[in-house]
Amino acid sequence: MPLLLDTHTFLWWLAGESKLTRKARIAIEAEDEEVFVSAVTAWEIATKFRIGKLPEARLVAENMEASVRSEGFLQLAVSMAHAQHAGALDSIHRDPFDRMLIAQALLDDLTLVSNERVFNRYGVKRLW
Repeated sequence: MPLLLDTHTFLWWLAGESKLTRKARIAIEAEDEEVFVSAVTAWEIATKFRIGKLPEARLVAENMEASVRSEGFLQLAVSMAHAQHAGALDSIHRDPFDRMLIAQALLDDLTLVSNERVFNRYGVKRLW
């Protein structure tokens, strides 16, 4: 099952945070798993770092590609179909970053690794 990391999951992974569940950690560590990090995550981290909401993410915000590559993760670009689908999603959750991750997970048949239970209301496969 290919995985898509939510932004907080990616940051917690990099920081070695105990906030990640054992189930999430095992899935991410699995050698046969494809683990994706979306361009949306780069956008979210850079934005939140710039406005002071993620001061601890300076190194990641300044070189997202290196952070993704160093973990052996794959980059996931945003397509026109992703954008259209994210915009058309019901307004259950309004965060534009999360809506795009949900759209990518749905369209690309990815399991979203996130603690956000509200994502379930969109029918996305979620692991936590």
